[in-house]
Amino acid sequence: MNTSKTLQFALLSLAVIGGMILLPQGLGLYSVELLNIFLVNVILVCSYRMTVTTGDWGLAHIVMMGVGGYSAALLAKDAGFSIYLTIPAAGLIAAFVAYVMSLPLSRTVGFGYFIASFAIAELVRLSWLKFDTLFGGVRGLINIPIGKVFGYSLFDPVIYYYLSLAVAVICLMLMFQIDRSRIGIVWRSLSTDADLARSGGINVSYYRKLAFMCGSAFAGVAGALLVHRLGSVDPKGFDLTTMIYLVIWVVVGGTGSFWGPIAGLIVMTFFFEWTREFLAWRPLFFGGILILFLIFLPNGLDGLLRKLFDKVTSRGGAKQ
Repeated sequence: MNTSKTLQFALLSLAVIGGMILLPQGLGLYSVELLNIFLVNVILVCSYRMTVTTGDWGLAHIVMMGVGGYSAALLAKDAGFSIYLTIPAAGLIAAFVAYVMSLPLSRTVGFGYFIASFAIAELVRLSWLKFDTLFGGVRGLINIPIGKVFGYSLFDPVIYYYLSLAVAVICLMLMFQIDRSRIGIVWRSLSTDADLARSGGINVSYYRKLAFMCGSAFAGVAGALLVHRLGSVDPKGFDLTTMIYLVIWVVVGGTGSFWGPIAGLIVMTFFFEWTREFLAWRPLFFGGILILFLIFLPNGLDGLLRKLFDKVTSRGGAKQ
């Protein structure tokens, strides 16, 4: 970015953050809780984009969120850790588990990676059911301590919203910097032509593992935030259905820019609330949207907006 664009971006970011700070004022309890979940999902979609920029579309990301959630729950309940420690620790543990999973996954590509990621992630999720003494089985873990921040109880949804907002802003800043760094450029080059990148001396396997680990770390943070807010965690919250919803959010938004998945999340969150009365039909609606976007808008809303912007600028240039 040049200086002018950097300044514009900084001012826009400050305006958005300022608006988010004022947003919960005057809202009802349900709306504030919805905002809390939305902020968790913002971290989740951006972290998933981080992994798919290499071209590795997998089905393990929601389980990595679960790894972070279970880690935070166990650390808070059994070790007495405060939320200041459980959130970053959850990210580190998720990154370590991702590294172990990436050892076999890095040997697969394309559809093979897609299926293998689901198989390995499902093994992790089923372990939460099997080892019920540690993980609580089907029931999961309940009564997870929530704690306080600066003396304010996080049981208050508005106070928790500000904690979630702070964590989300920090995560987005870190992910944005990574996306704009040399590492992010290398990741995008892998999705374009991995063989060409390899011939240029890039260690493809290393960078694929790194993308999976980084994305999983932020997913783990999102999981910790979610679990502390809910006060419980169970395997059902991290199943294939939830993973498919995540894929839809990212596909609808597009992965061409850092902000694409957030746009997809906003649109689909409104749609999710609108279809609340049609619960039985919701999977059909979402499946139809996914198919339509894959056929007609493969680059998502981000790609559509880019096309519209190019048309407007080209017409403006032609008139001049």
